[in-house]
Amino acid sequence: MDSRRRSSIPVATRGWPLILSVAALILVALFFLFLFGGLLAYSWKASWHMALRSDELRCAALLTLRTTLASTVAASVLALACAYALARLDFPGKAFVEALLDMPIVLPPLASGVALLIFFGPMVGGSLANAGLSIVFSQAGVMVAQGFIALPFAVRLFREAFSSIDPQLEGIARNLGCTPGAAFLKITLPLARRGIASGVAMTWARTVGEFGATAMLAGVTRMKTETLSAAIFLDMSAGELEDAIVVSVLLFVAAMAVLVVYRALTAERSRPIDSGPQR
Repeated sequence: MDSRRRSSIPVATRGWPLILSVAALILVALFFLFLFGGLLAYSWKASWHMALRSDELRCAALLTLRTTLASTVAASVLALACAYALARLDFPGKAFVEALLDMPIVLPPLASGVALLIFFGPMVGGSLANAGLSIVFSQAGVMVAQGFIALPFAVRLFREAFSSIDPQLEGIARNLGCTPGAAFLKITLPLARRGIASGVAMTWARTVGEFGATAMLAGVTRMKTETLSAAIFLDMSAGELEDAIVVSVLLFVAAMAVLVVYRALTAERSRPIDSGPQR
């Protein structure tokens, strides 16, 4: 065996493209570091004890927790069904369906909110009111908007998890006597559990950060439809910079926690591909 130390960087990738790429990576990483580091550093000037004791902040935090959990569960259940169908089936118009499901990703959230407002207002609002349901300018509208925006992200992540599983494993399970449902529950879901768990974490993070569609459908009313994202907007509109910084830091900490969970769940799939045995 050759005792010489070998570089982990393939010879074919060395040169000026790699140097420029590394320089760009360092610059972007430093920008993000100073950006969020500045937010954290400036937050020490805020009146944390007053902000955390605020009834408005507690109300916004509880509403955010309640609505995001509900919308995440609903979006995840729907996304599991949609993702499994897209991962396993080929059918006419599949590309159109995929583009339709991706629309909330590329469409500005405000435009999505207007579409939701029209649908749950003039189109079906009367029927829903007769059934005792109120979506527009209500906390239910907050959950609908959050779930609508987060659903495409969940579908993408869950579909990736299902696509990584060989369909022949399900076929083998069925040949051994499992029903299609049992094969899905006993084979597919356990194998996809890490991808599904990471997808749920990122879906929840997306619901927490949602604001545009929620503002259009549910409105931004203090102590009623005020989520943490909406609280930042309201605080900045009122010139309450310190309160906006406190909420921003709280959301930053929540985002970091979700990213840590996501990285931990996807660590095995993120391992670099082995380039071959060393000599």
